[in-house]
Amino acid sequence: MIQIKDLHKSYQMGSNSLHVLKGINFNVKEGELVSIMGSSGSGKSTLLNILGMLDEADQGQYILDGVPIKNLNEKIAAQYRNKFLGFIFQSFNLINYKSALDNVALPLYYQGLKRQERMEKAEHYLEKVGLAQWSHHLPSEMSGGQKQRVAIARALASNPKVLLADEPTGALDSKTSYEVMDLIQGINDEGKTILIVTHEDDIAHMTKRIVNLKDGVIIDDSKVEQIRAKQNV
Repeated sequence: MIQIKDLHKSYQMGSNSLHVLKGINFNVKEGELVSIMGSSGSGKSTLLNILGMLDEADQGQYILDGVPIKNLNEKIAAQYRNKFLGFIFQSFNLINYKSALDNVALPLYYQGLKRQERMEKAEHYLEKVGLAQWSHHLPSEMSGGQKQRVAIARALASNPKVLLADEPTGALDSKTSYEVMDLIQGINDEGKTILIVTHEDDIAHMTKRIVNLKDGVIIDDSKVEQIRAKQNV
């Protein structure tokens, strides 16, 4: 599903160049649940931005579902993002003046679906995350855990090939974090490919494979015995 080969990325900082990714090699098969760990400055956010087509590598290959991701203009990058990827963020990134239903339906608007179909799909995914009865509530009327569930429903609505989750439990307490991870594990059980960036060890062990980054290189990439979040809920 994802093939990364010899990926390098540098940024200009005044007169200096900061080499953030130093030759990353990394493959993810369809249906995997992988966490990416590393301290601040390790390069994990840069890697996630490249995977999410929000940034481009200086050199190396990125192939997503058989499609080389290279030299994309913003219009094509946006189309690819909408076709291939669903995003889940630490800060939820919901539109505050729109209901849960409208937030979930938003990616479908960009896919050109008619309103009736958008609303039906959005209702289906809100039901999937256990929030059918909250469909007409605004984000301000919801708890952190509920907001993250809406964000997960939105990420799923366009039926992406890959979910990219950036610290999805970072703003939540432990109990709510495990509830969200239980939901993510269930989605992965259905066959969805998911990558999670996290700095929390317990969350990483709820995935099936942990990739550790340090100073722009992968220092460890291991399959792990998955801990089911339900045991902790």
